[in-house]
Amino acid sequence: MKTTVELPDELFVEAKAVALRRRVSLKTLFTRALERELRGPAGETRQDRFQIDESGWPLLRVAEDDSTIVSDAFVNELRESEGV
Repeated sequence: MKTTVELPDELFVEAKAVALRRRVSLKTLFTRALERELRGPAGETRQDRFQIDESGWPLLRVAEDDSTIVSDAFVNELRESEGV
């Protein structure tokens, strides 16, 4: 699939240089980086702290042994970590 992604100039220049040094295409470099972000270094699916339901609302994952208190500070931390 083709898509357009807007990147900061400095990040693009650095990515292009890394791709050249590794003798891979930018597509390969971006694909590998995205796979690591989504699946982790060993290829396992990453468990995010929350998921988005079909209506667009975040659903927090709760384990039986989880003692996380959902506060404004916690929600703001999640927003920052997700870039929202």
